[in-house]
Amino acid sequence: MKITIIYDTQSGHTEKMAQAVAEGARSAEGVDIYIKHVDEATSEDLFSEGVIIGSPAYCGLMTWKLKALFDRNMPTVWGKVNGHIGAAFSSSGGLGGGNEMTVMSILNSLLNYGYMVFGLPEYAGKGVTAHYGAVAVGDPGELELKACRMLGKRTAEYVKRMHGSSCESENTI
Repeated sequence: MKITIIYDTQSGHTEKMAQAVAEGARSAEGVDIYIKHVDEATSEDLFSEGVIIGSPAYCGLMTWKLKALFDRNMPTVWGKVNGHIGAAFSSSGGLGGGNEMTVMSILNSLLNYGYMVFGLPEYAGKGVTAHYGAVAVGDPGELELKACRMLGKRTAEYVKRMHGSSCESENTI
């Protein structure tokens, strides 16, 4: 079983979040975790049993590089990842910077491909949730990083539930 975390970043904040997501995912034994900048990601990465996408908020949308990853690989991957788990996280430059809209744009693409996505009802701390995905404003603090770890851990748990009985997906390349 494999989880691939694919992110884009300008300031390094989203990369910091990706590292925390990976830390949480690694808490589940039996799942291999890979982190890739979007420039290194391939269609094969989208076939992972779990895919977690992270983006800075650009007008409430994922970056053009992440959108291009989905668009470029649509003929290869679309409809072939049914039952795979998807999740998202985002960082923004300020309050009202579009984090939740960015997360929803990522989840929309994942849903369209056939990934199963989820929300987290837990709080990382007072007022810090990851209902749609983990978010941070500026440099993520400890509570935001905790939400990232929660997202990674839950993704790994769901991957194990869905794919634990067999390590090979019927939809691999």
